[in-house]
Amino acid sequence: MKEPHGGELKNLYLNAEEAAEEKARSKDWPSWDLTPRQLCDIELILNGGFSPLEGFQGKADYDSVVSDMRLANGLLWPIPITMDVTQEFADTVSEGDVITLRDREGVLVATMTISDKWTPDKRAECEGVLGTTDDKHPEVDRLLNHSNPVYLGGKLKGVQAPRHFDFTHNRHSPQELRDLFAKWSWRKVVAFQTRNPLHRAHQELTFRAAREAEANLLLHPVVGLTKPGDIDYFTRVRCYEKLMAHYPDQTSALSLLPLAMRMAGPREAVWHGIIRKNYGCTHFIIGRDHAGPGKDSNGEDFYGPYDAQDLFVEHQEELDISLVPFKQMVYVQERAQYAPVDEVQSHETQLNISGTELRRRLKHNLELPDWFSFPEVVKVLRERHPPLTEQGFTLFFTGFSGSGKSTIANAVMTKLMEMGGRRVTLLDGDVVRKNLSSELGFSKEHRNLNIERIGYVASEITKNGGIAICAPIAPYSGSRRVVRELIEPLGGFLEIHVNTPLEVCEARDRKGLYAKARAGVIKEFTGISDPYEEPEDPEMRIDTTDITIDQAAQQVLLKLEKLGYLGA
Repeated sequence: MKEPHGGELKNLYLNAEEAAEEKARSKDWPSWDLTPRQLCDIELILNGGFSPLEGFQGKADYDSVVSDMRLANGLLWPIPITMDVTQEFADTVSEGDVITLRDREGVLVATMTISDKWTPDKRAECEGVLGTTDDKHPEVDRLLNHSNPVYLGGKLKGVQAPRHFDFTHNRHSPQELRDLFAKWSWRKVVAFQTRNPLHRAHQELTFRAAREAEANLLLHPVVGLTKPGDIDYFTRVRCYEKLMAHYPDQTSALSLLPLAMRMAGPREAVWHGIIRKNYGCTHFIIGRDHAGPGKDSNGEDFYGPYDAQDLFVEHQEELDISLVPFKQMVYVQERAQYAPVDEVQSHETQLNISGTELRRRLKHNLELPDWFSFPEVVKVLRERHPPLTEQGFTLFFTGFSGSGKSTIANAVMTKLMEMGGRRVTLLDGDVVRKNLSSELGFSKEHRNLNIERIGYVASEITKNGGIAICAPIAPYSGSRRVVRELIEPLGGFLEIHVNTPLEVCEARDRKGLYAKARAGVIKEFTGISDPYEEPEDPEMRIDTTDITIDQAAQQVLLKLEKLGYLGA
């Protein structure tokens, strides 16, 4: 079996007696609640999935990884593994301090001795690791717009493994998987990385890869954080379990990887290879646009389709895990079978259903052909994606104070309730401020927090099949994007820009707020002393200057009907 990366499979967990002692000592130590991303990272540090790391990277390792894809000791490592914290928390700790790291329920996962504390240049990190500072890239967006400003590095002591209550029979540490391979006498193992449901093309690809490598097959899907908008992992794992019935019992296995992806394309492919080597695999499948995040602001792919394969090959000898490259698989109608796209003859008909087309067919309850996927997999996906007329959705009105957004929202709510059939909830900006965000001010930070709270409530309503109608000012594009990314994986999302001109809004001002803002009595007032970042591509724009509220509400209803959310 392959040696782990760096020669030793790390296991940073204390034994039961040591863990109890560490827990007792730590009661008064500073405590940090791990984010979902950090929880994924710490699990793979502690169990050896990220061998040879023994903690979150310090500044020397971080700088070397960003610039050269190597740890400070020269060992190949392409992705920074860092712990970002708030400035407020960073100000309470120093290098040499020991802190506790806890999950969201306050359970102690590990302690860390701080070796480094620094403020990174995140734009340089984006350029070095991701090759771009375009925040259409989800990891660029996270680093520049949502992550905390200070990094802490240091060695970890594991007290208790992060707890999972789902799919426990398919979760394995690197050592557990290595032990299973030894028990099963698997000497060569080819791993397949996926963050999407598997269909017939994936099955054919993995069969071919295993045959080519003369190896056993490990389906090793990611169930940590993936690209915003991806199908939730509960649905994906149910699909994987259904598909396993179509794989040979004795030569194939399924195991789940709690990895937080960075969507870093070529660098991520090398990283994924290192992780699979730590799990005991000897071969790794890399297909088209591996770990690619899609298109940039200019509509171009962030990475070339086979850049990941090229970078992997460049470092393959040092990686000591073999690449199994594969082109895109398409269905050839004349052959009634799948083939790599570059092997299809010009006279043959190739068929393929993209991820976007799959989502469209699921939304509109359209046919998915047998050649594309297995009926039992399609059934799972249809349960997760009912027809639009049964899905929850959010209407998110945004615009200046006095633009008419709250009045339109009320009118739409009334009309939807008159129609019946679904529960409707109005999250008006003023009402939310009073009942959900009363302690917040009007700084940019507090405004963003208020909008994110609205988005969270709306996402829960949408997830459970209801209709959420939101009508805040929501002046900043970043917070609106966060809300969209939160809701779109769960149901429909329509951003409606009520773009009534500022002068019209000011003329309507019954409360005299604009006058007070111009006089300097009210600070940070949107449109006067604080900016409004106009939506670039909303689903609707409505100017209430020359139309009635009833007419505006009808426009919204007609849009919903056109999109398929309102049925007969």
